Amino acid sequence: MRHLRISAISYLNTAPLMWDFEHGEAGQQFEITYTLPSGCAQALAEGTADIGIIPAAAYAEIPDLQVLPGIAIASRRAVRSILLISKVPIPKVGSVALDTSSLTSVALTKVLFEKWWGGRRTFIPMAPYLDRMLAEHDAALVIGDPALKIDRSQYLTRDLAEEWVSFTGKPFVFAFWAVRGAALAEADPSLDLGAIFRDSRDHGLEPSSLVQIAREWSPRVGLSEDAIRAYLTENIHYQLDAGCLEGLQLFYRYAAEIGALPPAPALHFVETARVLAP
Repeated sequence: MRHLRISAISYLNTAPLMWDFEHGEAGQQFEITYTLPSGCAQALAEGTADIGIIPAAAYAEIPDLQVLPGIAIASRRAVRSILLISKVPIPKVGSVALDTSSLTSVALTKVLFEKWWGGRRTFIPMAPYLDRMLAEHDAALVIGDPALKIDRSQYLTRDLAEEWVSFTGKPFVFAFWAVRGAALAEADPSLDLGAIFRDSRDHGLEPSSLVQIAREWSPRVGLSEDAIRAYLTENIHYQLDAGCLEGLQLFYRYAAEIGALPPAPALHFVETARVLAP
């Protein structure tokens, strides 16, 4: 049996999920690479990875995926790392520069405009350089670690997760672990993938682990250790629970209605019985 290939995201918010793979024995059982969220989706679509922490939007576009239950990168309030930065108030925004590093954030931006902020905007993919984005357009979507460092007092900003929760009352799911169906047939049958990935998350969220993550990531992202711990424990929700599943299904429905994504297939889980358990 070959080692399964994991494509992970090179952002701070995935650090707890990867704890056992980087600090425990789990890493010896898999081949691991890091990329952007869109890169994870591409690797699964091309078959160069078997397991990926994919943007939620990618599930609607890549066939034959199964979801590892119970684990997500989600938010039940402001997320801080998915921002719409604008020069003018939302009603006056005519064009939006989109950082396409995350398919989900792009689709969410379009849903928010179409459903609640007013449609008929122009969306332009651009490299994530805020000054250039705002020089050419009225607003810019900025995601991930760069968004955490933005001085929000200098701009008009909207936190997209906070906006979604305000409008819908549901959490927003940005990403989750997905496995290619074909890869499951090639995996070592003794591997309990659900347990391995859940344990890694749980160990990564232990207080001592969070202290180490904050210490390691503080110089990388230019934030204090306290700010990093607050982000990981208060802004990010790592459970793919019932509320998150409701929010995810609503997002898929809205995104399909406005043409931002194709209709998403039903969610198929690696361990269906566990995800249905109370």
